[in-house]
Parts: sequence; structure tokens; C-alpha cells
Amino acid sequence: MRAKYNMNHRLASKKGIYVIPNLITSASLFCGFYAIISSIQGAYETAAIAIIIACFLDGLDGRVARFTNTTSQFGTEYDSLSDLVAFGVAPAILAFEWALEPFGRLGWLACFMYVICGALRLARFNVQKSSVEANYFKGLPIPIAASFISSLILFTSTIGGLTGFKDILVIIMIYILSFLMVSTVDYLSFKEFNFKRQKPFNVLVTVILILLVIAYKPKIMLFFIATTYIILGPILTIYRIHKRKTSSGFDMENPPPN
Repeated sequence: MRAKYNMNHRLASKKGIYVIPNLITSASLFCGFYAIISSIQGAYETAAIAIIIACFLDGLDGRVARFTNTTSQFGTEYDSLSDLVAFGVAPAILAFEWALEPFGRLGWLACFMYVICGALRLARFNVQKSSVEANYFKGLPIPIAASFISSLILFTSTIGGLTGFKDILVIIMIYILSFLMVSTVDYLSFKEFNFKRQKPFNVLVTVILILLVIAYKPKIMLFFIATTYIILGPILTIYRIHKRKTSSGFDMENPPPN
């Protein structure tokens, strides 16, 4: 029995890792690290762009792994560690350096709250990913929270900045994002959207229109897209709860025949 265990252990230790998806994850991690350095140096827009690029890479590595059938437990764990840096620590430092430093301890405690809620969100996702609906996330995904913070900085730079109430707005926003990440609010995951399958013609037209709108004013449209996604979560949750209550009430009023 012990010999069989030792043989299995040696075989497991000799298994390699898949290079391509983990290289993409490494690139996402690098963007998060670069965003931290840029935030400390005061290059806030550069840091925001780096985080948004990391979000794109984070969505790409999983799809590449599934498309090439190269998913692995190592890749899953590595992706979570990368996400915590790129979408947890980096946006928190960016928000603190950009707006929350005047609050002192209250400011960095708010940023720490964001980091720890992001870590809890990632841990919960890893534990529950096999037992929840594939079409929905429980709680706001941490890349979307990071995208919102980054797109807000790019948006304000485009419109000329926020005067007077920027600090208050950002600290309230940090606490709201933290709460949404650890909540049970439903958010669409789009995981079931398979590019290899045939789609209606309208899907192609819609995707092209969305890309054109983003390309026209990327700093503005990315902010509105992130904001819309965040707002739709509570609306979708309320709708689903109401639908379940309506369905259960209908079933009670019309019990099945004996």
C-alpha cells in the first residue's frame, strides 16, 4: 500500500504544467504589479490601464485553457493568487494613492477592507464553483470591482476630474464594492457563451456595435459598462427572488392531482 502511494506521489510530482494559459496568468500578475509601482509613482492613469489589461488577460487565460483542454488545479490556484494581486492589492493601493490618502488610517483601513473582501470572494468561488449555477456568480467578481475603480479614474481624467467630493465618493465606493463582493447577489457569468457554437446573426451585430461604442470613447464607455454590470446584479437578484416566490405561490395554489 505504501509502495503504491509512493509511486503515485512520484508520478504526480513529475507532471508538468501547461505553459500557454499560465503565461497569460503571469502577464496578468505582471500588470497588477506594474499598476502598484505606477500608483506609488503617481502615474494613476497608467496604473488604471494596467489593471484593465489584467482584467482582459484574466478572462483570456481561462478561455484559452478550456479551448485547448489544458485546465489544471495548478492553473486554478495560480490564477486566484494572481487575481488577488492584480484585482485586490493593486486597485486598493491605486484608490488610496489617488483619493484616500487624506483620510489617513480610515483611508487605508477602507482599502484593506476591499483587499480582504476580495480574498474572501476568491476563496468562496474556489470552494463553491462546482456547486453553484454556471450562468451566475455569487457576489460581484473581483475583476469587475477592479475595473470599476480603474475606469472611474480614467473617466474622471476625461471629464476634467472630480472637485470637492472625490475623497468621500471613493471611500463610499470602496465599501460598497467590498460588500458586493462578499454578498450573495447574483451576477451573470457569461461562461456558457461558447464561441465555437453557431450563434444568431444578431449576436455578431451586437458584439460589433459594443466594440465600436467602446472604441469611440473607451475611457467613458468602460466606466459606464462596469457601472451597468454592477447595478444589474441587485436588479437581477430581486427579479429572480420575485420569480421564485411567484412560482412557489402558483404551485401552492395549484397542487398537482393525486
